[in-house]
Amino acid sequence: MTTGANDILVIGGTGKIGRRLVRTLRDANTRVRAASRSGEVPFDWSDPRTWQPAVEGASAVYLMAPEEPAAADNFVTLAAKLGVTRFLALSGRGIDRIEGDFSPGMVAGEQAVRDSGAEWTIIRPNNFNQNFDEDLFHQPLRDGRLALPIGATPEPFVDAQDVADVAALLLTTTSDEYQGQVYDLSGPRALTFGAAVATIAEAAGRPIRYDELTPEEYRAELLAEGHSEETAAALNVLFAGMRAGHLAEPTDTVRRLLGRDPIDFDTYAARAAAAGAWS
Repeated sequence: MTTGANDILVIGGTGKIGRRLVRTLRDANTRVRAASRSGEVPFDWSDPRTWQPAVEGASAVYLMAPEEPAAADNFVTLAAKLGVTRFLALSGRGIDRIEGDFSPGMVAGEQAVRDSGAEWTIIRPNNFNQNFDEDLFHQPLRDGRLALPIGATPEPFVDAQDVADVAALLLTTTSDEYQGQVYDLSGPRALTFGAAVATIAEAAGRPIRYDELTPEEYRAELLAEGHSEETAAALNVLFAGMRAGHLAEPTDTVRRLLGRDPIDFDTYAARAAAAGAWS
């Protein structure tokens, strides 16, 4: 792979957003370095020796923050010294309103780009549609039951491709209006997890149910599945913030930035089911 001074370094280039962002940028003939532990550009947050070779010469960085808060600041400081002039940090909607110790790496990533001295933008998406077919919710849905402590609070799930398209715009467009901004990204409408599961079941053509749990029941199920106490605690903090309604209202940001409607959950579910996600 050849590199150049105008390259965009995508941290987490094989992840949900990262791999879509890499594809979107390359489709627009933008030079991209897809960086991850298993990607074409070796990058490991736990091994600082991989940082400089990955970033040296790049002009912009898409930052998917590490779990360890100190790593975000150290990397951003290094990248700025090496000539990076623009950072786009992926965070999470409501992260500034969720009480408790949730995703300190994201919080540190936001602060690191703010303090970098370079141009910066932060995107804070809602829960992704793709969480249902690529992540924590996938296997439970395949098994026929998703159980969470969320109640009737709705969520305007956002599609990973919409987030990638917004990220591509913010990384490649020279406009002062985008700099120093924090954008909340959501889908076009809010629906409960129960309604989302019902939509998925209909699209998949098989019975899948949603069960409501207490936080204590959810913790017990996570531990029984082999998840750590830390993961269980972090997820319960997240769901507490969601129950409080901090993520419930749809935003018009995707439409405003991209000039098109965001992908609806029904469209996502139909596409994922056709690809065999829940078969």
